Amino acid sequence: MSKNDPLEPQRCAELLAALAAPERLKVVRFLASGPHNVTEIVAMLEIQPVNVSHHLMVLKHARLVQGKKQGRFVWYSLWPGILEEAVEAGIPRDALNLGCCRLELPCK
Repeated sequence: MSKNDPLEPQRCAELLAALAAPERLKVVRFLASGPHNVTEIVAMLEIQPVNVSHHLMVLKHARLVQGKKQGRFVWYSLWPGILEEAVEAGIPRDALNLGCCRLELPCK
């Protein structure tokens, strides 16, 4: 396979691996509605804060989520462009554009 493969299989595999946990998919869907802090994410997932921190670290490492410190809290949001590019392409707002594929996140 060519080194100039537009699929970018390595990056695609990293993104899909980062999303390969039910909790992380729920976090991404939750953040699609806007920024949230760890306290809010813990309440939504109903799991221990240490586990939420782990999931956020995996998502941040994959550049799906970013954190911005404001006062005592870090507000997490989806990486810029993840949703916007999909919406501009006419894809429903609940779809993530991963570059290699699109992931639709149905509302609750």
